[in-house]
Amino acid sequence: MEKIFDCFKQAVPASWKSTRWLLKLMIPISLAVTLMQHFGILAWIATWINPMFVHFGLPGESAVAFISGAAAGTYAGLAVMMSIPLTMKQASILALMIALCHALPMECAVNKKTGSSFWNMAVIRIVMALLCAFTLNLLLPEIAGKYIYLGAEADSSLAEVTTTWVLSQVKMSLMVMLIIFTLMVVQRMLEAYRLLDSLSRLLSPLMLFFGLPRHASYMWLVGNVLGISYGSAVMLELEEKGLVTKDEANDVNYHLIMNHSMLEDTIVFAATGISAILLITTRVSFALLLVWGRKLTTRKKP
Repeated sequence: MEKIFDCFKQAVPASWKSTRWLLKLMIPISLAVTLMQHFGILAWIATWINPMFVHFGLPGESAVAFISGAAAGTYAGLAVMMSIPLTMKQASILALMIALCHALPMECAVNKKTGSSFWNMAVIRIVMALLCAFTLNLLLPEIAGKYIYLGAEADSSLAEVTTTWVLSQVKMSLMVMLIIFTLMVVQRMLEAYRLLDSLSRLLSPLMLFFGLPRHASYMWLVGNVLGISYGSAVMLELEEKGLVTKDEANDVNYHLIMNHSMLEDTIVFAATGISAILLITTRVSFALLLVWGRKLTTRKKP
């Protein structure tokens, strides 16, 4: 019990620091999108983007959420998603686009450190995100209910819009704080009980199904639980020790760009009503498609 209590205690300052950083990013983006919507700027953007986004079953305004997520990360995209009215189907498609294609500049730079091409990683993630949206729009049935909308009604005055926005930011801040604290506690418990090592040994046979070497299980687990930055740090260490080749690290990168931060991303979107099963199965499927497709197309002829 003392070890568990220490995990909760250690998570408080770390989660507060991360929450403050994220809210400094999310709140200005949310305010900008709210004002753009009120003054008709989003509607103007939508008229230009609708011809493409209609094939994804999304309104043109949702491009702002996708671009924000791709440039700044999942939480930036989420802030925009909750600032525009969406159906649950639209929100599910958009959430998966952001999950597959978020924080591109930072994460592709991290991939480059372990031997993968920055531009290959970026282009593949964008293409796969668009392919995912197109496919889900065709296959995914309508989902009952509306997605969380923290904005004001369309005919509201600027004062009403401002009041609604302030209240929405309080709700969003509390939600983000709770999510981050939960993740910090989980991370510290994994470290305290050294669960990553035992879990990686348990998951090593699964790597063959993913098209990866068995000894990639630790890298895969770290990338999925703690994120692509941590996963790449582990890869660099293993490369330096000669336990993993650059080609093997590159193979793992191709899987992780589709399927990383699975714990955090799933909790974040599931907390707003998106199906966790849909998020996980779709991302794993696209990772399998990418890794095995690459293996088949690059396999040397005898």
